[in-house]
Amino acid sequence: MKRPVLAITMGDPAGIGPEVTVKALQHRELWEKCIPIVVGERFVLEDALRFSDLKQKVCSIRSPEEATGESGRIECIDLQALNPENYRLGQVSSFCGEAAFQYIVKAISYALEGRIAGVVTAPINKEALHLAGHLYSGHTEIFADYTHTPHYAMLLMSGKLRVIHCTTHVSMRKACDLITKERVGEVIGLADQAMKMMGLPHYTIGVAGLNAHCSENGLFGTEEAEAISPAIREAQAKGIHVEGPVPPDTVFVKALAGQYDVVVAMYHDQGHIPLKVVGFQLDAATGRFTSLSGINTTIGLPILRTSVDHGTAFDKAGQNLANEASMMEAIQLAAQMAPYYQKKE
Repeated sequence: MKRPVLAITMGDPAGIGPEVTVKALQHRELWEKCIPIVVGERFVLEDALRFSDLKQKVCSIRSPEEATGESGRIECIDLQALNPENYRLGQVSSFCGEAAFQYIVKAISYALEGRIAGVVTAPINKEALHLAGHLYSGHTEIFADYTHTPHYAMLLMSGKLRVIHCTTHVSMRKACDLITKERVGEVIGLADQAMKMMGLPHYTIGVAGLNAHCSENGLFGTEEAEAISPAIREAQAKGIHVEGPVPPDTVFVKALAGQYDVVVAMYHDQGHIPLKVVGFQLDAATGRFTSLSGINTTIGLPILRTSVDHGTAFDKAGQNLANEASMMEAIQLAAQMAPYYQKKE
């Protein structure tokens, strides 16, 4: 089978994105599944190789079509979007925010043109992005805007746990207002699509409630009765194997036990907290994370996008402390999902 070409955007140059990228590309098993190219800055990748004490070389290519897929070197589309004089590891800046944005937009254009099979994103810094004048709340919204996608959702995975979100980067007050029958039904449908994309022959979707104890028959709120339960019934009528609403304090335990293959979460932290409890590990003595396992993908886009599930970690940048596990998982997932998107073309 022909290996898919995947564009890795290296994220904010001042963060750990370049480091986790070059470290992930040391693993030969990734090259057996895909042809990775990096969209970013050659000099930043070379700096990451230097402080990570890695011996690979960076080779510039002008287009995805020039990629050879030979392991042992990193092929980079060098956008030269960042002046080396404005490169400061571990510091928020508009210069790095602008460069990170340009990497994303370029990779999206390659995917929309059918020149690559998908995009894998390293972390960006939202403050830097905003300083550069790009007022997006994250990658997901950039991809949705540049692909003209009105209906989408963020799906996160760590180990056996998969969670898709009805709302993400909004205040808690606004998140509650956004829980409508239409939105919950839409995300159940996207969860169903995601499971098919991953090749699961049989699966069950669990839908979390919004309120404590799923509102105890209206004692603690009305969202379950007015929005969540009607959306579940409509999805069941369409033949989707979905259950709920399930109390939020037990639905993730049930998912980890195998009762649910994916959970529909109502808001950002409801889904992110259990994912990070499962995938992140912290050394209490040093206060440093020793594992950052977990990935996310945006469901509903016309193109494939996967991502690491951690931030820029400016406090670690340039110190050879970043763990590449999440980037490896994101690349592997993109390679796994690429055939589904290629069938759609």
